[in-house]
Amino acid sequence: MPNISLYPLSIKEELQKQFVGKSIKDVAGPAAVLDLSKVQNNCNRMLEAVETLKFGWRAHIKTHKTTELTRLQVGSGAGPVNIMVSTVMEAEHVAPLLLEYKGAGRAVNLLYAFPVTPSAVERLSLITKALGSGGLSLMIDHPAQLSSAVAIYKSSSIAPQIFLKIDMGTHRAGVPPQTEACAQLISSILSLESSGTVELLGLYAHAGQSYNSSNRADALDLLRQEFESLLVTAQAVQSVSPNKDLVLSVGATPTTTSVRNLLIDNEDTPVEEAKAIASLRGTFQAIRDLKCSLEMHAGVYPTLDLQQLSTHALPTEGPHAMLTWNDLALTIVAELVSLYPGRGKDGSAEALVGSGTLALGREPCKAYSGWGIMTPWNRPEARMPISGPEKYVGWQVGRISQEHGILVWNGQGITPEPLEVGQKVRIWPNHACIAGAGFGWYLIVDETRKGKEDEIIDVWPRWRGW
Repeated sequence: MPNISLYPLSIKEELQKQFVGKSIKDVAGPAAVLDLSKVQNNCNRMLEAVETLKFGWRAHIKTHKTTELTRLQVGSGAGPVNIMVSTVMEAEHVAPLLLEYKGAGRAVNLLYAFPVTPSAVERLSLITKALGSGGLSLMIDHPAQLSSAVAIYKSSSIAPQIFLKIDMGTHRAGVPPQTEACAQLISSILSLESSGTVELLGLYAHAGQSYNSSNRADALDLLRQEFESLLVTAQAVQSVSPNKDLVLSVGATPTTTSVRNLLIDNEDTPVEEAKAIASLRGTFQAIRDLKCSLEMHAGVYPTLDLQQLSTHALPTEGPHAMLTWNDLALTIVAELVSLYPGRGKDGSAEALVGSGTLALGREPCKAYSGWGIMTPWNRPEARMPISGPEKYVGWQVGRISQEHGILVWNGQGITPEPLEVGQKVRIWPNHACIAGAGFGWYLIVDETRKGKEDEIIDVWPRWRGW
């Protein structure tokens, strides 16, 4: 395996000695905290949904970059272990885990989900040799990238598998379906496949625009659009290579989690949502009629965040609530540094907190104008929110700089909940992927341990680098 010592990890055993058994109230902030029970629930629900709906599953690990959470995403069954990564570094770190699963008899496949470039060839070739035939998949969206796939074959004597990336409207990466460019790329890939140099495994789409959706019907419809963009592309592939078996892999967390709506037995389903579900089921059947496999992928769903909550891709209130504040597993522990009575808008108070851009990220959330929302933890007078971020009343990070956040009170006419200098607080970040990147490890707690909810039970080191 490649040498990854340029970005050495913190030693798990040493971190455990330092933190396990302590309260998160006693650690220096900022610190990233994951609630184990929430993460496990989020992972289990996803695995149950794809199994019930008979979809394939591919876990994206770029959000957390840890071995421990990868295990939860994969589950303990005997089925295939399909992983996707955004960086070569993630691939290098997860490869030993995949070899462990392979040794236990589970089929493994690692998708490097970034269009492959020449600089990645050497390191990906070593991973290919380690995982063996069928172990590595590459993302392709331009003919020039195929030379890197061929170079990996020449270096390893193993044909890498290919996912053709389709742009279904996100305009980040991918080739548009039903275009001459797409047709030429299909032809080039199939030509290399006929020579045994690569293998076309499937088609891939990602509805990044689903982060801006606001209800279940929108998320379900974008999921249908993801699959339909691949359905028409699969038909184009089969027009050149009849009966070609393909994996159609789709997903962003809002669209992937929205499939759980199909499992709700609710006679009061709104008309628009019912129409979206019916259309989606029709697309599923059309794909299966084409003898293609359906696969879903997602990454941020184990931790969730304010962005995901604001999509309302699942019911957020009522008897069928499936996506709530209680599902948000990542919080950032911070310390209150100073108080500024009367400095805020309309004479309200403000406060300085020791978590800024490098701890919370600077990703906006469409539901509100801030950079994080304070949880009720360690604040006896505060209560859990009862509606989405767009209706939140309370303390939030309203302004932000590199190491500092300014807490502002959002609740005109409502007396602010009291704060104290030196008080520890926890903040829900807008985007868990970005917030986690500023930390070398996660402190693990478990709210189901009554009386010991704040006790650190483990530490999960994060992988670093690219």
